[in-house]
Amino acid sequence: MNIRFRPVLLAAILLAMATFAQSQAGLPEDKVTPVFGQNIHYVEAGQGPTVILLHGLGAVKEIWLGNFGALAAKYHVYAIDQIGFGHSDKPLLEYRITTFTDFLYGFMQSQNITKASLIGNSLGGWVALDFATQHPEMVDRLVLVDSAGLSFQAPPLAIDLNPASLAATRKMLEAIFYNKAFVTDATVQRIFADHMRNNDGYTIQTTLAGILAGKQFEDAKLSTVHAPTLIVWGHDDELLPPVYGEKLHDGIAGSRLVTLDRCGHVPQLEKAAEFNQAVLEFLGK
Repeated sequence: MNIRFRPVLLAAILLAMATFAQSQAGLPEDKVTPVFGQNIHYVEAGQGPTVILLHGLGAVKEIWLGNFGALAAKYHVYAIDQIGFGHSDKPLLEYRITTFTDFLYGFMQSQNITKASLIGNSLGGWVALDFATQHPEMVDRLVLVDSAGLSFQAPPLAIDLNPASLAATRKMLEAIFYNKAFVTDATVQRIFADHMRNNDGYTIQTTLAGILAGKQFEDAKLSTVHAPTLIVWGHDDELLPPVYGEKLHDGIAGSRLVTLDRCGHVPQLEKAAEFNQAVLEFLGK
């Protein structure tokens, strides 16, 4: 899937994400597996070395619509709804990074995956990074995409990541995308509706509370990451500016940093062709 996204096409993809319509999404049939007694939804396709895609806070597996096909052409790819998000179960836990890391470990056990390359965006990058420090023997390669996980060098952008109104949803989306034309009225309404339908507000609230409480950041652990690592960053990310990508690059020995111009917090959507090229080149080495 080597195409350049225009605003209309990306808006359609966002709507497909919001409705989980398989015919629109172009993803394989949804599957379910129990992990620690909770139902985890995922899709898989392809053959070859295993690659697992991890979405960010409040997102869903459909966030990888522009990348799944390109990766599945060469790899056995999984995209999962992490615990508390999407169609997966949402137990009333005080969600912490180790919660998501443990469920990733449980998911890999459920699929008899002994080793995989992990690709994570935002919160998903944090989960992938933490997993690499806890289970280094299970990580082949690591791709961190505008990844969270480092302590704040400055107060984070004042954006409500758990929006409770159309206005807050629009402000959040405008912070995520460099090209504001992607944020249409229809997209704002459908993403807001989907946020309520998914019932992921509690997950987001408790996850953010844990982040603000601290003691979960990975700064001191970066030197323990030995998996080959690619860091991909949107040059115009308003949520996590490129300085965080540079800090990851400096802390992870031998890592490679790719910065995409005119791009915000989700390069896999906003710059899908460039993203796919960089990731496939990295995985193929």
